[in-house]
Amino acid sequence: MRSICKSRIVLPVTTPCFGDAQIMSYQIWWNVFCPITGHYLFVTKLEISTGKLARFADGSAVVQLGDTTVMVTAVSKTKPSPSHFMPLVVDYRQKAAAAGRIPTNHLRRELGTTENEILTSRLIDRAIRPLFPAGYFYDTQVLCNLLAVDGVNDPDVLAINGASAALTLSDIPWNGPIGAVRIGLVDGEFLVNPTRKQMASSTINLIVAGAPLSQVVMIEASAENVLQQDFCHAVKVGVKHTQQIILAIQQMAREAKVTKRTPPKIFSAPEEMIEYTRQFASEKVYAVFTDFTHDKISRDDAINKVRLETEEQIKEKCPHAEPYEVMESFNMVSKEVFRNLVLNEYRRCDGRNLTSLRNISCEADIFKPLHGSALFQRGQTQVLCSVTFDSLESSIKTDIITTALSGVKDKNFMLHYEFPPYATNEIGKMSGMNRRELGHGALAEKSLRPVIPKDFPFTIRVTSEVLESNGSSSMASACGGSLALMDAGVPITSAVAGVAIGLISKANPEKPSEIQDYRILTDILGIEDYLGDMDFKLAGTNKGINALQADVKIPGLPLKLVMEAIQQATVAKREILGIMNNTIAKPRANRKENGPVVENVRVPVSRRARFVGPGGYNLRRLQAQTGVTISQVDEETFSVFAPTPGAMNEAQEFITEICKDDQEQQLEFGAVYTATIMEIRDIGVMVKLYPNMSAVLLHNSQLDHKRVRVPEYHVKYFGRDPTDGRMRLSRKVLQSPAATVVKTLSEKQSITMGTGNGQATSNSS
Repeated sequence: MRSICKSRIVLPVTTPCFGDAQIMSYQIWWNVFCPITGHYLFVTKLEISTGKLARFADGSAVVQLGDTTVMVTAVSKTKPSPSHFMPLVVDYRQKAAAAGRIPTNHLRRELGTTENEILTSRLIDRAIRPLFPAGYFYDTQVLCNLLAVDGVNDPDVLAINGASAALTLSDIPWNGPIGAVRIGLVDGEFLVNPTRKQMASSTINLIVAGAPLSQVVMIEASAENVLQQDFCHAVKVGVKHTQQIILAIQQMAREAKVTKRTPPKIFSAPEEMIEYTRQFASEKVYAVFTDFTHDKISRDDAINKVRLETEEQIKEKCPHAEPYEVMESFNMVSKEVFRNLVLNEYRRCDGRNLTSLRNISCEADIFKPLHGSALFQRGQTQVLCSVTFDSLESSIKTDIITTALSGVKDKNFMLHYEFPPYATNEIGKMSGMNRRELGHGALAEKSLRPVIPKDFPFTIRVTSEVLESNGSSSMASACGGSLALMDAGVPITSAVAGVAIGLISKANPEKPSEIQDYRILTDILGIEDYLGDMDFKLAGTNKGINALQADVKIPGLPLKLVMEAIQQATVAKREILGIMNNTIAKPRANRKENGPVVENVRVPVSRRARFVGPGGYNLRRLQAQTGVTISQVDEETFSVFAPTPGAMNEAQEFITEICKDDQEQQLEFGAVYTATIMEIRDIGVMVKLYPNMSAVLLHNSQLDHKRVRVPEYHVKYFGRDPTDGRMRLSRKVLQSPAATVVKTLSEKQSITMGTGNGQATSNSS
């Protein structure tokens, strides 16, 4: 029997602060009740407050869960931006002081942005952007400042709720609030805002942002091959518990008597201009969208040709019209024609029906020198994936702040996504990764990570280069990455495929927040993403779901629609897997011959000093000459990684030469040997028992029962010291009447010890 999670809101508490200002605080409690024992298992408290910090900002809120605290501010300019889009900037920053650490760079301060900061900023942006009014083109900035972190509760969900509260409590036009929770699944139980320890054993990491009336605004999820019904139930649980957060923020806004500002101007085209454009261009646009011979480039060229003709007509008709109004009027008509084609005629601009996939082709083992490679083509989206193996030392090491927040110190699987400008027939600067590339790569990596074996002896890097793009390149990266991993011989547990689902909806004229009619599209094109209402990406195996990312462009989606999208994506995913299996159905039994090799070398403690060399000289020389990487596993074992079998052979020869067998097996415990004196020291003498051994110390205390000036004596071998591996020798024991017979390495004789010239005299026994 599953436990029951209940949430409730504690009444607000207001206290005077700095004169007339008031601190307002709301608390949302989650009580997990066990129906078997009749007791609450645990209680978590989310607290949202405002009025104390950052009061010059348009809106400010502080959100706390446990001892993790995030402050979010929102500021929007009152003068319009020259940009013809919503200029929203969201920045999430991790502060070292919040985790009780000092940055380790040379300046000892935060520099640049980390991968985790960028991904969290995108997460917040995707949750709040759909709720800004259409045509609100005013520079808006949302800053999330991590004040304290307890290492138990993740701050990303707090930042989303803080952004919602800050925007709602400000005078910035925004159709919120929203609420966000994280859902985990541990031992069949769904947990709301679980701790980091609980998430370590969870099979779902779901973040869902909900709007009023149980609508979905944003979903970000990773899972370990979770069944569809369990995943859908997790989404429902998440949306349910977002409603209490929304109610709390709404009550705070009512208490604060928030009044939204009226922008000087909302950018939109005049209705009469739109109507004129509709009369002039709608049939021409319809003809382009119903010509199924067009591909991406030719369709764009045809639409641009109609656009130029239409804009010339509008300028003649309305000579005083602003450039934005002229451009927007055509965009509105073009979007209307495109959407009506889907809604009314159930047709798409490339001739497919609503649930059809584009033509898919796959190839594996494209380039022989690579450890693994594959080419995945879906329609006009083409992705080349390659797999590279390297040593475990090459794994990604996270910064100390991310480690303190997430507990992840390194990762030995990574997927890097590249989107060059030629993929869309454009030119551009080839610089470092941007936020979009990082986000798409992270999604594809989430899709593949659950099938990677935990004990794989190499660090794996999948590189996904988009060569052509016409929609859903991140899901194509998941498909191509799966093929490349199997080609490389990585024993993944199952093949992975992904697909993007779109939406064309019609709002209720009487209640714009409600959807009157809609069509769900499978495997969307770039234009269907641009002119549609949703980009819903799902990836997984034939059995379950590994990753899901839903971006919505309307104020919210009903849960019913989300469930339909998951079902439609699951059907398409299985169809794609069937096509991929025709190319390569399972991982290759063996890795390629030119691939890297890992072997363990046992070095006894007695030889470790010679193996490592003075100050690590021998190890550095070995790595420089052969290209291998060496890491110590335990006291006597070293792991040797070689990029090729040839390099491993060179390394083995080097190791054999430098650690030659010291013939220890020929030394008999308790036997007497001739020791050649190599060096006389104050504390004893350095001696050798045979030519190629390293000199060892014969201490003064073991030379004789009395002090001797010229230490030239027979010695007795007592094996090696178990702690440090050094030889144990003694002459003192030979002075007793029970002295043993002298023995040499070559023959059993009694030998008189020689001097440093290495000569000796013998007497036959």
